[in-house]
Amino acid sequence: MSLWSRIADAVAALTKGESLTQVFERLSTPPERRTAFAIAVIALGAKMAKADGRVTRDEVTAFREVFYIPREAEAQAARVFDYARQDVTGFEAYARSIARMFGRNKTALEDLLEGLFFIALADGEYHPKEDDFIHRVSGIFGISEKRFRILRSRFAPNAPRDAYQVLGVDPDTPLDDIRKAWKRAVRETHPDRMIARGVPEEAVTLATRKLVAVNRAWQEISQGRA
Repeated sequence: MSLWSRIADAVAALTKGESLTQVFERLSTPPERRTAFAIAVIALGAKMAKADGRVTRDEVTAFREVFYIPREAEAQAARVFDYARQDVTGFEAYARSIARMFGRNKTALEDLLEGLFFIALADGEYHPKEDDFIHRVSGIFGISEKRFRILRSRFAPNAPRDAYQVLGVDPDTPLDDIRKAWKRAVRETHPDRMIARGVPEEAVTLATRKLVAVNRAWQEISQGRA
C-alpha cells in the first residue's frame, strides 16, 4: 500500500470521528510511522499557515516542496490540511503526540521541523509568528535551543549565516573535528538514513537543501582556514 493510500485510510478514519491525535497514536510504529510523518508535516503546516494571519495559495501548495504528491493523491493531502486547519485542537496537542511517537529519535523530529521551514518560506516571507510557531514546536519536541538555531540558520533567510553554527561547532574547533562534524552531517542527510528513521521516500527532497547548506559551510570554513 502506498503512502497516499495509507493517508486516504487515515482521512477516512477522521471522517468517522477519530481525532488526528488518535491517528498519530495508531500510526506510531514502523512502517506506519512514515505515514504519520507525512500527516504530521501536513497537519502542523496547516496550523502554522494561520500563524501569520493568512493562508495563501503558496502555503497550501508548499507541500510539493516537501513531498512528491501524484495528481491522484492531491485530494487526500488537501483533506488532511483542511481538517487540521479547521480543527479546534491546538497545535501543541499535535506536537506532543508526534514527540511521543518518535520518542528519542530527535533526528527524525528535526527532519519534521525542516519540513515546516520549507512551508513557512513558501510564500517568500518568513514571518516572525511562523518563527515563533516553529520555535515552540521545537521546544515540545525536546530539541535544544542550540540545535534549533542550527536548523534555522540553514533555512531562514533572515537568520545569521554562520558556517560554524550550520555545522554545530565553535569557531575555535580544530579543523579535523570540524571535518568529522561535516561528514557526520552528510551521513545523516543520506536518503537511506532518512527513510530508516521514518521519513517517507516521497519526502527525501528534504535532504537537498540541508546538504547544500552543510557542504557550503564546510567549504567556507576549510577555504578560510587554508
